[in-house]
Amino acid sequence: MAQKTAERLRKILNKSVAYIILGLWTLFLVYAFGWVLASSFSTTREIFTGKLLASGIHLNNYVSVLTTNHLALYFKNSLIYCFISCLGVLVLATPASYALSRANFRGRKFVTGIFVAGMGIPTMMTFIPLFMMFTRLGLIKSFAGLLIVYICGAIPFSVFFLSGFFTSLPTELEEAAIMDGATTFQAFRLIMLPLAQGALVTLTVFNFLNFWGEYFWALIMVNNDNYRTLQIGLQTVIRSMLNQGNYAGIFSGIIIVFIPTLVLYIFLAEKIVSNITAGAIKT
Repeated sequence: MAQKTAERLRKILNKSVAYIILGLWTLFLVYAFGWVLASSFSTTREIFTGKLLASGIHLNNYVSVLTTNHLALYFKNSLIYCFISCLGVLVLATPASYALSRANFRGRKFVTGIFVAGMGIPTMMTFIPLFMMFTRLGLIKSFAGLLIVYICGAIPFSVFFLSGFFTSLPTELEEAAIMDGATTFQAFRLIMLPLAQGALVTLTVFNFLNFWGEYFWALIMVNNDNYRTLQIGLQTVIRSMLNQGNYAGIFSGIIIVFIPTLVLYIFLAEKIVSNITAGAIKT
């Protein structure tokens, strides 16, 4: 009896310590985000004097960053890159992963191994060859060049992730559909895709966040005002506003960059958590 009581107290103590640590970390994050948000609506003088929002809410900080500093254009460019790239990855990776998880053909393990190996290739190894190739093809400083890099770069992980998910689904579902007269493609489209919705959403969120925060390839491929991404544009804005001493504008730009990530997690957090292990490999 005493041993069970001691074990129970130990579990309660461990959980209490974990909750306290998580609670303190959450409070820190909420305070930090709240301070940045309040600073974005304040003046630079109020930020340095510690009197945030003392003179009211200054929406002109956002208006100036979006218009004068062209952050609205960069925001639109990043949305275009992310949307087209995420869609392109799903169109290419979903049928490929389904075929690798279901079809039996010679060289299947070799093809799967190529995708797995593709995840381990360092970016710096591909930088010079791709830059030279894209320069000869005239794809530097264009939407198409960066889109190709994003889509092709995300394919290996996406195929690996979805292959594991499709492998975990029972084959009886497809067999029943085929017995009812459906073709293999119809079984994939009508049966398997709806079942994979959660995994597809989770993968899309991962890829979106990766594309949204990507900096290196955007700097190399589209170092042009008309095609510049938000991450590159924000650096330009920060450099400009540091010279002007406009720290309120800097915080406004940071909030603008953070908004899409926050919206994604607010609306898709439940699906992300429930499908976080959707791509686990079934041995």
